[in-house]
Amino acid sequence: MASRSSSRHRPPPPVGALDAGLRLLARRAHSRVELLLKLTRRGYEAAAIRAALRRLQELGYLDDQAFARSFVRRRGSVRGPRALSAELAARGVDRAEVDTALADFGEAEQVASATRIAERLYVRKPAQSHREVLDEIGAKLVRRGFSVAVARAACRSVLEGRSDP
Repeated sequence: MASRSSSRHRPPPPVGALDAGLRLLARRAHSRVELLLKLTRRGYEAAAIRAALRRLQELGYLDDQAFARSFVRRRGSVRGPRALSAELAARGVDRAEVDTALADFGEAEQVASATRIAERLYVRKPAQSHREVLDEIGAKLVRRGFSVAVARAACRSVLEGRSDP
C-alpha cells in the first residue's frame, strides 16, 4: 500500500533555482521581488533562491533599476507617473529606483502620452460640448495616473486640434 505524501512535503524541483530564474527572465524581465516570489512558489529552498538571485545580479540579468526604466518606457504610453509608481511598488521595486526611472518620464513626455490617449478617446465620443469632453476624458486620464495639469494640457491640445464647423 502506497503512502500519501503530505502537501507540506513537495518533491524537489527538477532544475536548480538558478536555471529556473534564467528561464523566467528569458520570458520577460522581472524585479528581484517578483523572481523571489515565483521561485518560492515553485518550491525552492530559501538558501538556493538567495544564491540564485545573487548570481543573476552578478551576471547582470537581474537589475531592478533597468527593470523599472524599461517598465516606464513600455507602460508610459498608457499610464501616468502615479500609476506607474504604484505598479512598480507592487512589483517590489525600491522607491528610490522608481523615482530614478520616472525622472526620465518628464512633463513633455507625459503630455504627449496623455494627448495620444485623449485623441483616441475623443474620436469615440459623440458630439459633445468641449466642457463635457474635458470632464470625461480628463477624469479618465487622471485615473490612469496623470496629474490634473497634464490631463488638462492633453485635452486642450486635442480640442485645439479639432476645427469644429
